[in-house]
Amino acid sequence: MANKKHDFNKGLKDLTDSDLHARIQEDKLRLKKLEFAHAISPLENPMTIRGVRKDIARIQTELQKRKLA
Repeated sequence: MANKKHDFNKGLKDLTDSDLHARIQEDKLRLKKLEFAHAISPLENPMTIRGVRKDIARIQTELQKRKLA
């Protein structure tokens, strides 16, 4: 799992700020859809919701690092 996170973070460094903002919007929409689907009927793997939330946080962290640099 740590390797997956490392690859995800490494891929973020190659993206531009506008790409990261677009990625955040896509992930937020995906999160809303997952939460809605989970409210109607339980997801097979509800941990995907947590994963998407963490991905959004990682992207926001990368944007913050760039802003402060």
